[in-house]
Amino acid sequence: MRADSVRRVLRLGACTTLAAGLVALGLTTAPAFAETEPETDQLWITAPYEPNLPLGIDGGTPLTRTLDVRLNHDNDHFKVTDGRLTVNASGIAGVAEITWPDNCTPSGASAVCDVSEVPATGNTGGEVHLKVRAADGAAVGARGRITFKATATGGLNGTLTARGSTTVTVASGPDLGLTAGGDIEHARPGSTQTLPFTLTNHGNETAHGFTIRAMASYGVRYLNRYDDCVYTTSSGDEYAPMSYATCTFDQDLAPGASFQLPEPLRIALTQHALQERVDISAEPVGATDLGGYDDYVALQIGADNTADFSVTDASVTGAAGETVTASLTFRNNGPGWLGNLSSGDPVAVLRLIVPPGTTATGVPESCLPRTLSGDAYYQGRLGAPRYDCRLPYWVLENTEQSFAFKLRIDPVVPSATGEVSIHPPFGEFRHDPDLTNNTAVLTVN
Repeated sequence: MRADSVRRVLRLGACTTLAAGLVALGLTTAPAFAETEPETDQLWITAPYEPNLPLGIDGGTPLTRTLDVRLNHDNDHFKVTDGRLTVNASGIAGVAEITWPDNCTPSGASAVCDVSEVPATGNTGGEVHLKVRAADGAAVGARGRITFKATATGGLNGTLTARGSTTVTVASGPDLGLTAGGDIEHARPGSTQTLPFTLTNHGNETAHGFTIRAMASYGVRYLNRYDDCVYTTSSGDEYAPMSYATCTFDQDLAPGASFQLPEPLRIALTQHALQERVDISAEPVGATDLGGYDDYVALQIGADNTADFSVTDASVTGAAGETVTASLTFRNNGPGWLGNLSSGDPVAVLRLIVPPGTTATGVPESCLPRTLSGDAYYQGRLGAPRYDCRLPYWVLENTEQSFAFKLRIDPVVPSATGEVSIHPPFGEFRHDPDLTNNTAVLTVN
């Protein structure tokens, strides 16, 4: 889970794909990745989505913005090199001007920019930093379009391509940006941490008041309280429980000026803290923020803790032709809770291999029918040989959840057993100290 500032970005492949990054209530909507098999790959262009270009302060020279345009590809089984990004700026004539970086070779209104090694999605690098500002004499509301096309060497066929564009708009107003310290790793449950941050107005107009919002995950508690803030918590019924602070400051923040809290934000990690985060955002009061991408930070806090996931044995008894109910139980024995707050993926998948001689006639809603090997979905919801049941994207330190299956006993198979197990949606359980209780048996007598 990365601690990037959330940016509205335009991600462009062979077909133009628009996706806006948004983190809210612990769920992330990110640019959509092309589904890839090991033998395929896709080149992408990622660029800021419709960025605003501020005019000058008090009628001065327009302010410069850096547009980070990035090449990446999906499949890290391949090495992709010799990236060439062609930037066509003819569509912004009279609206904006570009200063080309050293890795770009300009020719008229266009330039070809070199990216020697194109990183796989999720890795750093691959960026071309374009310096862009409003053209002299451009008016608020003027718009222009920059187009991109890219090629790279790699993938199955040896050549990858991508296309796209982004639109810049001349604007005027405050532009609040947040900077904060880095992520925290190996913190001790029960410890206190300091999270200093600075709010700066990068725009060309004064912000007449501003609001700062902080959202902390379940294993975090705010220590210092400010008179300008209102504190609330969520119940955890539909989404993971969170703590919120909304702080409104009635003061001017001029262009170039910065603000810090009277006392740096301090938090305490509870004894059930594990993979925590604190999201902080800012916006001007009574005005629209010009940036829309640097006014948000998500700080990741990793605690040295564990969460012991387990399933328990179950047993049912019945005669041939009878239908019995088998209750399969997942439990988090703690001491930590766990929430996949960025991806929204389930914390675990409970799997049932149906006992021989029985047929599943009633299946929980969150359980998907699969073939025995799991390579494909089973045709039809009932009667499958295997079921994968998704847990929520978060579980507390004492969560217990049962999945009730109705099984019809067909021919009696004495002491027939099916396997019950839990698995991570991807990778492995790094937080689980005891994997021996991740497997159990369902016995039908």
